[in-house]
Amino acid sequence: MATGTNIRTYFNGTWHDGDIAVMRAADHGSWLGTTVFDGARYFEGIAPDLDAHCARVNRSASALMITPTVTAEDMVAIVREGLSHYAKDSAVYIRPMYWALEGGDLGIVPKQGATGFAISLEEIPMAPATSATTLTTTRFRRPVLEDAVVNAKAGCLYPNNARMLAEARAKGFGNALVADALGNVAETATANVFMVRDGVVFTPVANGTFLSGITRARHIDNLRRDGVEVRETVLGFDDFHAADEVFLSGNMMKVTPVSEFDGTHYQSGPVTKRVRELYWDWAHSGG
Repeated sequence: MATGTNIRTYFNGTWHDGDIAVMRAADHGSWLGTTVFDGARYFEGIAPDLDAHCARVNRSASALMITPTVTAEDMVAIVREGLSHYAKDSAVYIRPMYWALEGGDLGIVPKQGATGFAISLEEIPMAPATSATTLTTTRFRRPVLEDAVVNAKAGCLYPNNARMLAEARAKGFGNALVADALGNVAETATANVFMVRDGVVFTPVANGTFLSGITRARHIDNLRRDGVEVRETVLGFDDFHAADEVFLSGNMMKVTPVSEFDGTHYQSGPVTKRVRELYWDWAHSGG
């Protein structure tokens, strides 16, 4: 089910209007969950880090033993062709995806070279800068590489994220602050997380239990270039209760202020606002 409007789909070498069917019932991806995707954004006439997102979907495919069939460079060209049909002021979610078509060994391991590929474009507005969310804890945790393919942006990982989010919503919060297997903070159910204390920015160290995002890396680089100290380190829930500011980092909305974590309230402070300014300035400068 689509979440946006004005959808266009690239499949079998051409662009189609609408949300067309691309998978069959017997496709390996349909019944065994071998699907990967990535998400980039087009807004205000720009598509920041589009090449990085296209390169990552190929790495994700390889992690699931799906054979990538489109180079990142060709994928960028296809996306830009599709975006040419949207108005410059449109906000578009760009989602390239792969899935395995057939199984090899015992039908379980994806057959090499048997790959489905599509790109979905759909208009989804960018959230206003003042649009904040709230956080709570969840009993569900991020898996480790020995348990799941956490080194890929894989569809099979998202049911776990969905139950995190559903639990948080049932408690009256907007999102969940999620722990790794050791009980340290990893990310939220939908995005990477940062906190600010005494002017220093902290974010959970990338320990292989969560996808260290492209936008996360961009924020870290922008902040350091701006003279802000950023520490990637081990963080616990108590650290977030002691924070001055908390914000989320993700491709969908880039920067989302957090106004509360389980009774601890925050303002959308100067660092959170600066992160957004730095990102927009970088994006419009052409990187």
